[in-house]
Amino acid sequence: MLIAKDWKDYELLAAGDGERLERWDKYILRRPDPQVIWPASKKSDLWAKADARYHRSSKGGGSWEYKRKMPERWTVSYKNLSFHVKPTGFKHTGLFPEQAVNWDWIIGKIHNADRPVKVINLFAYTGAASVAAAYAGAEVCHIDAAKGMVNWAKENFELSGIREHPVRFITDDVLKFVKREKRRGKLYDGIIMDPPSYGRGPSGEVWKIEDELYGLVEECTGIMSEEPLFLLANTYTTGFSPEIIGNILSLIVQNKFGGTVNTGEIGLPIKESGLNLPCGLFGRWEMNL
Repeated sequence: MLIAKDWKDYELLAAGDGERLERWDKYILRRPDPQVIWPASKKSDLWAKADARYHRSSKGGGSWEYKRKMPERWTVSYKNLSFHVKPTGFKHTGLFPEQAVNWDWIIGKIHNADRPVKVINLFAYTGAASVAAAYAGAEVCHIDAAKGMVNWAKENFELSGIREHPVRFITDDVLKFVKREKRRGKLYDGIIMDPPSYGRGPSGEVWKIEDELYGLVEECTGIMSEEPLFLLANTYTTGFSPEIIGNILSLIVQNKFGGTVNTGEIGLPIKESGLNLPCGLFGRWEMNL
C-alpha cells in the first residue's frame, strides 16, 4: 500500500465506528467511511473536537451539522500545490488527500521525461491531478462531465499559480470526447483517469465501470503518442481488486507499447492508532525509459 504521509495541511486524526476524523488545515471534520469497520477508541477525546459532522439521511444523501462557524470554503496546500476544499452535500470536500502519492508520481514522470509532455485527465473532478501535471510542466487537457467541478478545477489552477500554463478545460462525456480526439488525431503522452463506479454524462449517458472500463482503456490507446510515458487509472469501486485494473492495462496497453504495469492500494496514516486506512486502488502503466 502506498501511504500519503507527506501532508502538513491534512491529517487523519482518528478512525472508528464507521467514521473518520480529519484535520483540514485548522478545521476538523467528521465524516462517514464504509471502510472503517472497527470500533473507535473509548478513551479518545479527539472526536469531540470536530468543527462539523456529516450525518447520512435514510432518504439518501445527508447534511452537515456545524459545531462552530466555518467559512464556506478554504485553502489547503500539498507541497507547492494548493486547493480549495469545502464540505459538500455528499460528504466530500472536493479533494482526496490519499491521491497525493499519485500526484508525486505524475510530477516525477513528467520531470524525468526531459521533453514536452501532453497529458489528458479523464473524470478529472476538481483537478488535483491536472494541477500536478501542469505544475510539472505538461500541457494539460482536463475533462469532466460536471460543469461545477470544471469551474472548481479552474480555481485550483489559480490558487497554485499556474492558470497561465497551457490547459484546456472541457465539460463533456469522457468516452465520447476520447473518440473525438482519436478522430482528430490528438495524441497524449500521459493519460490519467479516475472513473466512478456509476455515473451519468452531461446528456444522460450512463457509465458503469464494470461494463465500460475495458472499452475506455482500449479507446485511450488510440490517443497515446508514439512514445507515451504513462497511463494511471484510479478507482474507489468497492469489490474491485487492483489486479482487475492491472489485467486490463496489461491486456491492452502493455501488449501494444511494452513497458511495465504496477498495481496496488493507496491509503492514509491514522495518527491516533498508527494504522493505515485503505482509500482506493490504482493501476499504473509506464514506459521503461
